[in-house]
Amino acid sequence: MDLVITNGTVVTMNREREVLAGADVLVRQGRIARVGKQGGVDGAPRRTIDARGMLVIPGFVHGHLHACQTLFRNHADGLELLDWLRDRIWPLEAAHDRASMRAAADLTFAELIKGGSTAALDMGTVRHYDAVFESARDAGFRLTGGKTMMDVGQGVPAQLRETTADSLAESLRLAGQWHGTHDGRLRYAFAPRFVLSCTEGLLRQVADKARELSLRVHTHASESAAECDVVRQKTGNDNVAYLASLGISGDHVTLAHCVWLTAQEHRLLRESRTSVCHCPSSNLKLASGIAKIPELLAEGVRVSLGADGAPCNNNLDMLVEMRLAALIHKPRAGALAMPPMQVLELATLGGARALGLEAEVGSIEPGKRADLAVVDLRGPHASPRVEDAVGQLVYSGRSADVRHVLIDGRVVMRDRELLTMDEASVLAEADVHAGRLAELAGA
Repeated sequence: MDLVITNGTVVTMNREREVLAGADVLVRQGRIARVGKQGGVDGAPRRTIDARGMLVIPGFVHGHLHACQTLFRNHADGLELLDWLRDRIWPLEAAHDRASMRAAADLTFAELIKGGSTAALDMGTVRHYDAVFESARDAGFRLTGGKTMMDVGQGVPAQLRETTADSLAESLRLAGQWHGTHDGRLRYAFAPRFVLSCTEGLLRQVADKARELSLRVHTHASESAAECDVVRQKTGNDNVAYLASLGISGDHVTLAHCVWLTAQEHRLLRESRTSVCHCPSSNLKLASGIAKIPELLAEGVRVSLGADGAPCNNNLDMLVEMRLAALIHKPRAGALAMPPMQVLELATLGGARALGLEAEVGSIEPGKRADLAVVDLRGPHASPRVEDAVGQLVYSGRSADVRHVLIDGRVVMRDRELLTMDEASVLAEADVHAGRLAELAGA
């Protein structure tokens, strides 16, 4: 049976960036069939969601995430990137087993859905990535992701160190098993961690296989100044330029962070149509810096928005990331920098581009998949109502304002209740496994 979301203020994110007051969204067979004013959809029998007084928006799309790290929340505070990885995160990742990985993924997707997110580009740890796909499958979440690849690196625990051949073989096995399954909702992406944990040979093979198999590549680049210094010492080149020289660039590639870029790297990103994922909370918490996002956007670089992992944030809330992205650049770039509609684009269409899904999600248009969120901004923190609904969402919205979420036209949260997950069980399992992992890792 069809479903119609009625009487909402629909923030379409279409080419004209139309915001339609008192409009309906008709969902049929998982896709958006029609968007229009009240009475503008046909009279066939249907289920309804009343969005009167609320916003209907495209579901948020995270351009960079680590579901494997959600159990490590609050276990890695007060450290800069390289120490954060070596002293806390890698030992914790090394302690994961399949059961703890499933618990971490379940907690991730529960939090994401409750915050209005419907899709993400995820990087796992070295092992047990099947559990992440299984969790996304059962939660009804749209996931593009892959195991992290690490065949070299200082301070890498033995449990995370792979041979080049094994790293590639396991990635190809996962791609063969999961890519394109569940009506395309689950997709694989190669995920070499970053230059300092991958040999040149591995990166070249990833570049070749990604193009051969039409898969995405998702890695970190130029996150911190210290990391960039080590990369230059190791390769004689800057981070993004080095990756591009090996073939890791193009519209199938997403680079997380990109805080410390040269003018040449700006040009490389623009010309290759490589996506950058801006992670403001993470970059602030790890003292990495503030990426020059207004400049990148002005130059035509593709940019998305993401939370990164829970232990460098410490939440996975896209509304928090939007507010920060809208605010932190203004002291340097001016009060008009990063207007709300542009920020919302990063969290929707920008994320869709980072996942290679801009033809499928990211806006509310007929033919696209019905990945939608209904947001109620009538609480005291967001009142009174204003004409600029997008500004109200970006500056005042909270994850608790999200009332309903649809993915592929399926209602996965209604009236704040998760319908595809048992929230109490997810939280209980997370507590058990988080404590056990911290003990094993000595955190």
